[in-house]
Amino acid sequence: MSSNRNSDQACAEYFKSQKAYQRCFRELWKKWRSYGKPAGRITLKHASDKERRAVGGITGKVFYEEDIHFTFAEFEQGLQKTRFAPVDIKKVLEEYFGEELVTKQDQKKEAQKQKEDFLKDIRDAFREKSEAGSVASEWIEQMLSMKKYGYQILIREFEKDPDQAGVLAEYVGNSLEKLCGISNTEECPLAIFAAEISGNPHYFDRGTTAGMLLVRGICCIRRREVPENAYQWRELMETEGIIPDNVSSLLHVYGLRLKKGAAWHPAYEAFCEAGEPCVITMENMKGITEVQPLGKKVFIVENEMVFSYLIDNLPDKNCTLLCTSGQLRFVAQKLLNLLLKKETDVYYSGDIDPDGMGIADRLWLKFGDRIHLWRMSPEDYEKSISGEHIEEKGLTKLFHIHHPLLKKTAEYVKQKQLSGYQENILKELLADMAKADERS
Repeated sequence: MSSNRNSDQACAEYFKSQKAYQRCFRELWKKWRSYGKPAGRITLKHASDKERRAVGGITGKVFYEEDIHFTFAEFEQGLQKTRFAPVDIKKVLEEYFGEELVTKQDQKKEAQKQKEDFLKDIRDAFREKSEAGSVASEWIEQMLSMKKYGYQILIREFEKDPDQAGVLAEYVGNSLEKLCGISNTEECPLAIFAAEISGNPHYFDRGTTAGMLLVRGICCIRRREVPENAYQWRELMETEGIIPDNVSSLLHVYGLRLKKGAAWHPAYEAFCEAGEPCVITMENMKGITEVQPLGKKVFIVENEMVFSYLIDNLPDKNCTLLCTSGQLRFVAQKLLNLLLKKETDVYYSGDIDPDGMGIADRLWLKFGDRIHLWRMSPEDYEKSISGEHIEEKGLTKLFHIHHPLLKKTAEYVKQKQLSGYQENILKELLADMAKADERS
């Protein structure tokens, strides 16, 4: 065996010293990796005179063309007629390149085994660590069995760094457990939440690997769709009591008094007296224990322009109007909880398109029949309709509407495939608020 190895080694050393064989040996290496044996046809394009003579000397062929062709088997058989014979071509190649020659198939099998071992270790670790039925275990089981809820994210991370992938899964699992311990009325800044879990305040920021995996974990245990944009991401996090920050979560407000401690907040008293709108952030909501609307009804609109138009044109300003600017952020949800404690009638109006109807539907699902839909009927859709076409992806969202009235409206929208906008029914919205104002 020692003499054979010496022959293989000597053969490899000889060919390494002959530059004319470099391309030939690279192609031999590739073919063995593909087939696991001396098989396949080799082509050297634009071969030099030296390459043609060198390969021809081994294969016994004379090459005249610029591109030369020969089989692996022909080259291997030629080697067995040289002074180095007998040689093991696989060992010659390994000596030539200085590394073990592994077929692509073997590499795939090994990679697959490593992946399976990693996923088994993750599953076993969560089963051992968590109680039966824990949300972390539920997420892991769902992710691995269905190959969703962050499966591809975790595998990509594993392929880059198996150890970090294990840490990532552990941190996200711990986060899900912690989230289930946060009450509906509690809130925790995202940076603090992330630091408590990982030591890094930016670990779960939107767009990070950990942030994307956490979102999919939440969607798994809450049976939610993965957010498609920043607004939806914020809404999801705020629903869980995680506040990305206390400033950008805001609400435009007109005609609302806020009580802090035992006294009405002087700043919002001044805005009410002046008849001017203001902005409320989560920072402003600290310590607020009660809210008092002007009038008996509270109106909510989705769009800032609509908000401004209604305020400017109301004959009597004795009303309360809120503007969500799209998705309901946590500050809006907190205010609504306080308003509904006072048994206030709340009326919500949004664009009659897939996103606007989705917001209205989720609002109703969260707060129930205390939320009245305002100007979102099929008749209102006919008045608000625009020339803006709804894409197929948007139309699919309409199949997930739950509110009885919105479901009827959704059928009309699916037929026409056109968006309805609040800006087209401004007069109707204004008339409704004026009537409510008169009765106040």
